[in-house]
Amino acid sequence: MTVAMSITLSELRKRFEQAGYICSENTALTVFLALELQKPLLIEGAPGVGKTEMGKVLAEILKADLIRLQCYEGLDETKALYEWNYQRQLLRIQMNRSLEEKQIREEDLFSSDYLLERPLLKAIQSDEPAVLLIDEVDKCDPEFEAFLFEVLSDFQVSIPELGTITARNIPVVVLTSNNERELSDGLKRRCLYLYLDFPDVEKEVEIIKAKVPLIADGLAWETARVVAVLRQQQDLRKKPSIAETLDWARALVSLNRKRLDGKLVASTLNLILKTRADQQYFDREIGPEGIDRIIRQSGNGGEISRCQ
Repeated sequence: MTVAMSITLSELRKRFEQAGYICSENTALTVFLALELQKPLLIEGAPGVGKTEMGKVLAEILKADLIRLQCYEGLDETKALYEWNYQRQLLRIQMNRSLEEKQIREEDLFSSDYLLERPLLKAIQSDEPAVLLIDEVDKCDPEFEAFLFEVLSDFQVSIPELGTITARNIPVVVLTSNNERELSDGLKRRCLYLYLDFPDVEKEVEIIKAKVPLIADGLAWETARVVAVLRQQQDLRKKPSIAETLDWARALVSLNRKRLDGKLVASTLNLILKTRADQQYFDREIGPEGIDRIIRQSGNGGEISRCQ
């Protein structure tokens, strides 16, 4: 069994920057330590703060295969680890009968040739470096979570018909959680912990400029400020994610706009508020006039405050 890929902290920061993933020094340090210690990285935070993107970016900057396991209620070993290719086994039995060959032994049917690898086994069996992204682990059942952290402890699995399979390469493991339920202490003990929050205005401006290089400076700032105000609204059902901010910024650039105003925000609101209830809240509590006021205050150096 070989170890995961190695990288210096300064090189990791540089590669994050080159990939356009803007993060804090603490985030870069935590990721670096997870790589050095070969520990799974558990990232918690609200939906849309960049947790899943971290796994994707790590695969990119480490030049590793991305293997993703999407968690959901009812997920079990057969979907996450392996299952047998029953159709192929039956076909082999039928072919054997038609050819009148000797009886097939059970071990012939339960060999690696008939094994369907699911994400966990695929990551362990990979000959090349891999990043295993276990997304939204808080959605799976506690029983599967217990199975999961045992796999992540030893990086090996037992298949009754084949025996114990040990990792050829220890994958980089990233687990994400939206805090829908409390995760077990057993899983947390096996991971390095990182909490991601929505970026402040300055950091989001950096993200926008990195991902939407054609955007005007003033538009980038106004976009980030308006999104920050929307995220402060406690009554919104779904706060705009970073990805939605970027989609909005790209749309504004495609419209050849250099600055924001209330009317423009109202007409493109469906790019950042994705429920009818949230759009109605905007119309009722903020509106185009509120956006114009926010932009004027920001332009004059005023602080962004919660809209009343």
